[in-house]
Amino acid sequence: MRLIPKPRPGEFPAYAKRYLDRLPDDDRVLAHLEEGLLQAEGLARGLTEEQLLRRYAPGKWSVKEVLLHVVDDERIYAYRALRFARGDPTPLPGFDERAYVPLSGADARSVGSILEEYRAVRAATLALFAHLPEEGFDRAGTADGNRATVRALAWHIAGHERHHLALIRERYLGPRG
Repeated sequence: MRLIPKPRPGEFPAYAKRYLDRLPDDDRVLAHLEEGLLQAEGLARGLTEEQLLRRYAPGKWSVKEVLLHVVDDERIYAYRALRFARGDPTPLPGFDERAYVPLSGADARSVGSILEEYRAVRAATLALFAHLPEEGFDRAGTADGNRATVRALAWHIAGHERHHLALIRERYLGPRG
């Protein structure tokens, strides 16, 4: 499997550090993406419908909504990576996940349909990063006013997923998670 070095400071915005810090400095981001999918599937398939719809506090997302948020975020960051890798200098807009989640319809969907979409998006993401020319990972662009390299976007996707899976275990499932 292709190795992609972890980004260095200056390749990603400050907010992304908390996601990148969740991953080891092992250049195995594609393996982490594959493992993350398996962890998400195992976690979600082990929950009851009641657990999947649970919100750990008023105004918080359900587990289904969190899973679909991870998918939405991955789609957007992979799109950014494609644009930047292809040398597109157009500054890209940000997105408001707080506005996206309520409109996702996640809670009305089966967990199977959410995981099917998750797998499809992950397959596309892995194909993109597995086949980019090496120099594409050094290219950078701006989204939501923040500069990032393509390499940093790949690592963001993996770290963001790891962040949310940890939150599901800690806040939604408690000590047994």
